Amino acid sequence: MNFWEKITGSDMTKEMKNFESRAKNLPSDYQAAWEEIKTNLWPHTDFTGRNLMPILDGVLGLLEETASEGQSVQEALGEDINAFCSALIGEEGAKSYRDKWRNQLNNNIAKKLGK
Repeated sequence: MNFWEKITGSDMTKEMKNFESRAKNLPSDYQAAWEEIKTNLWPHTDFTGRNLMPILDGVLGLLEETASEGQSVQEALGEDINAFCSALIGEEGAKSYRDKWRNQLNNNIAKKLGK
């Protein structure tokens, strides 16, 4: 990735297009789950969104593999997709920009208070 791609985000656009073309090959129930997963994961992005690319790639790989094995979405992800996404974000340690700013503010206050 060169500097221009990093600044403009074109590398992420290419990667997302690749993800979407892969998702179109999935069965319709898997496609619906993919859309719901993306909706649940995007609030946990950092300022650029690059922290979610490996996570999204892994989830899409899981969906592709379980679809090829003939499993249902519920067998692959469980009954609650929101809980799956929460567990996934917790494991990967993906923090949003709000989490980073909150942490920074707490550290600054602690320094001012002499802790």
